[in-house]
Amino acid sequence: MTITITAFERSPDGGKGLARDTRVRWALEEVGQPYNVRLVSFRAMKEPAHLALHPFGQIPTYEEGDLVLFETGAIVFHIAERYAGLLPKDAKARARSITWMFAALNTVEPPILELGAAMYQEGDKPWTKERLPLIHDRIRNRLHQFSVRLGNADWVDGGFSAGDLMMVSVLLRLRASGILDEFTNLSSYVARGEARPAYKRAFDAQAAINTAKPPAG
Repeated sequence: MTITITAFERSPDGGKGLARDTRVRWALEEVGQPYNVRLVSFRAMKEPAHLALHPFGQIPTYEEGDLVLFETGAIVFHIAERYAGLLPKDAKARARSITWMFAALNTVEPPILELGAAMYQEGDKPWTKERLPLIHDRIRNRLHQFSVRLGNADWVDGGFSAGDLMMVSVLLRLRASGILDEFTNLSSYVARGEARPAYKRAFDAQAAINTAKPPAG
């Protein structure tokens, strides 16, 4: 069955690979599954047709036959479970990889998202100047913890897995802040993820949408 995902018609990041459809694209590229992309505008995301796929009016969504999924973590987990290439065969290693997926989304990403909200959505608020150092400290604490655990390893648990895909995707959101550069092993870890051919294909596909000229009229 043909897989179809949704993505921004024009991504807020301008094609830097930070929109969450990039994570799904990357997963599909890693497992070698072809897919179609249906682009949606911000207006269309709030209309009934899209809300039937994603009740919160966001992207991406995933359609495969009569299966419809939303939430990036759930989609990547489904892909990793259904197709070989993103989860180890050993049951214990598989469980650990899934654990790292949850850690990326539930433990590492929240303060990073909080930073983005403070800078871009609340930058004009009187409390932001005092709040930012506190957010930075929370991020640094999480990065320090992960840096110690990763050490000099290439990936979080043996070979590359869905846990790494999700963790790299989350850490990429820190690049503009400069905080990631304070942790040499994490910066190298992210660079290894970006160097993977599957990531490059996913990034290029997402970037191409945002660099293309919009249709006339």
